[in-house]
Amino acid sequence: MTIEGAIGHVVYENEKNGYKVMTLETQDGEYTIVGLMPLAEIGDYVQVEGEYLEHPMYGPQIKVTSYERKMPQDVISIRNYLGSGAIKGIGEKLAARIVDKFGTDTFRIMEEEPERLSEVKGISQGKAYEIAAQVQGKRQLRDAIIFLQNLGIGTSMAVRIYEIYKENIYNVLRVNPYDLVEKVSGIGFKTADAIALRQGLAFDSEFRICAAMTHLLQEAGGEGHTYLPKGELVARAQELLQVDVTLVEKNLTDMILTRTVIAKKPMFLMNMDVSDETVDPAEADPEIYLAAYYYTELAVARKLTDLASASIRTKEKKEQIEAELDRVIEEETQLKELDENQRLAVLTAITHGLTIVTGGPGTGKTTIINAMIRYFQKKGHTIALAAPTGRAAKRMSETTGHEAKTIHRLLEVSGAPDGAGMKFGRDEFTPLEEDVVIVDEMSMVDIFLMNGLLKALVRGMHVVLVGDVDQLPSVGPGCVLRDIIASERFPVVKLTKIFRQAAMSDIIINAHKINRGQDVQPDPKSRDFLFVKRDVAAQIIGATITLLREKLPDYVHAPVRDIQVLTPMRKGVLGVENLNRELQNALNPPRENLREKEAGNIIFREGDKVMQIRNNYQKEWEVRGKFNIPIAKGMGVFNGDLGIIKTINLFTERVEVEFDEGRIAEYTYAELEELDQAYAVTIHKSQGSEYPAVILPLLSGPMMLMNRNLLYTAVTRAKSCVTVVGSVETFRGMIRNERQMMRYSGLQERLAEVL
Repeated sequence: MTIEGAIGHVVYENEKNGYKVMTLETQDGEYTIVGLMPLAEIGDYVQVEGEYLEHPMYGPQIKVTSYERKMPQDVISIRNYLGSGAIKGIGEKLAARIVDKFGTDTFRIMEEEPERLSEVKGISQGKAYEIAAQVQGKRQLRDAIIFLQNLGIGTSMAVRIYEIYKENIYNVLRVNPYDLVEKVSGIGFKTADAIALRQGLAFDSEFRICAAMTHLLQEAGGEGHTYLPKGELVARAQELLQVDVTLVEKNLTDMILTRTVIAKKPMFLMNMDVSDETVDPAEADPEIYLAAYYYTELAVARKLTDLASASIRTKEKKEQIEAELDRVIEEETQLKELDENQRLAVLTAITHGLTIVTGGPGTGKTTIINAMIRYFQKKGHTIALAAPTGRAAKRMSETTGHEAKTIHRLLEVSGAPDGAGMKFGRDEFTPLEEDVVIVDEMSMVDIFLMNGLLKALVRGMHVVLVGDVDQLPSVGPGCVLRDIIASERFPVVKLTKIFRQAAMSDIIINAHKINRGQDVQPDPKSRDFLFVKRDVAAQIIGATITLLREKLPDYVHAPVRDIQVLTPMRKGVLGVENLNRELQNALNPPRENLREKEAGNIIFREGDKVMQIRNNYQKEWEVRGKFNIPIAKGMGVFNGDLGIIKTINLFTERVEVEFDEGRIAEYTYAELEELDQAYAVTIHKSQGSEYPAVILPLLSGPMMLMNRNLLYTAVTRAKSCVTVVGSVETFRGMIRNERQMMRYSGLQERLAEVL
């Protein structure tokens, strides 16, 4: 059978293969359609062909064999076009009222009788003419959107594409559709590939093969890698493209010759005697970098080396420094318990341009930072403190009494003028002016943020990098802290002693046991490391809700919103996606006075706890004072920022979110794709944050995720209480599991090259 209609709701989606279960709104009613429809989106008007069948569990369905997006030709598709944002001043609600009034005659009315638009509630005579002028002035836009819809592009994405390319879009799509991947946020390789193949681009086109390898290297960056071994890249490309391996290798060679990608021999070859008959350099698998990744690693290596070269070496100065430090320690009560290793860390920071301090919880990193601050203040030096996230920076301010900023704020990051990426207000041309820069939570810093930070530092500064090398590596590409320490090229002080006050905390004691691979026994007498044994997922969720609503807030003296549920994975019953649905229903259920908006598969509701899931350097925010008057403004909301939905305005179609430090940002409905619910977050996303209490629901999961490194990171996020809900055996299995996701990072090799 063949039917036409608008996609109203996505019931289920398999992101890997594009299989979807959706509702289709037609003039005859609503149908459920199922099948492979990777490019179909909510609001699209489609014609589907398929077989009508009766599912024994889910009832009547249409199993789709083929589908096609149609041009705006009925009231549903006209409404979708007008509500897409293409016409300024018309949102989804107003678009519906216009189309309800004029039906399929809507476009003709707008172009020939615009004054009649004022017959619609909410449109004045003046606004009617403004809308008409836009419609007439955007005929080219409308034509382009229709053209793109026929290629499988949804309305909102089509508008975004047209804004970038204008009338040149036809030439771009004809010659090289893969250009969209580079220029248009939200267009991935698979979408561009579908467009290219629909237009008849050859399956083995060099455009297609090269674009695929660029895509795969970028995708690897999203996995944390800065490069891929050649063999792995070729294998991934062949699997994705389904072309002969010789074609992949030929095009990769061309990309290397044109320096689109950089090929480097593994460092171990450089340290081998190649005359040894057992070593064949030809057998080494080259490391393949996108050029930007390679040159960023190289720039970081060079700048670190330059900063480290500034040292105070004379014996007289060192003796004088030690005497001055002793006086500072004597004057500050909280510093009198500095042990020799901590004192060494402070002295190293004073006498070297670059110092790295690493240690687990309770080993005195904060005390060391305070000692450095007091010493440098006595010397009249200016000091900048920074951390990767707002929460980490806030904690640093509280523990030192000295203002700390996020690295982004320190570098005065804003959106780039072209709307893509970020612009640093502080760089090699306008460096930071402080004498001392101390950065905490360094394990979170990826290679690109590190490069931005180092550009703003100058030789002669005292730069101190502090972090726990045993934490998970950064979400972004690279293993910056780990590679710097492993290079053995810089002064590193490793803290291992757990201090007396910290030794009273089971959180800290057990964190170190976990890190060493030692078993942790449930202790009913523990005050801050609790086990709630459950063996069924539904019971684990129920216990988690009880802890959040009834038990933990009073126990740790913190509101529910500050207590964080952490889980290793996104999918599954105890994954982030399902937990957030369950926790939202329990903690912030639907109520008449709470407005909500469904976006994708998420219902956002006023009062919801949410997280920004991508960097938006252009996003404006403000801090409001009395009578809601703005008292501070800025730009930039970053991946991992947590907030609360304050208001959802159904008329203006705007959502206000309040982030840490009272920063309020406004989102259009289309921008809600940048937010995710955050009642539960992945352990990886929790890096750099500290919560009064952490709940860990554990039952089962993939071996690569259920490992010691992940568990250690989760436990160390808690300040006052950790509660493991679920299987004790799973908890112990994670301690025993030393496996970690392999991360390809070459900073250590670049440091060896530079030195």
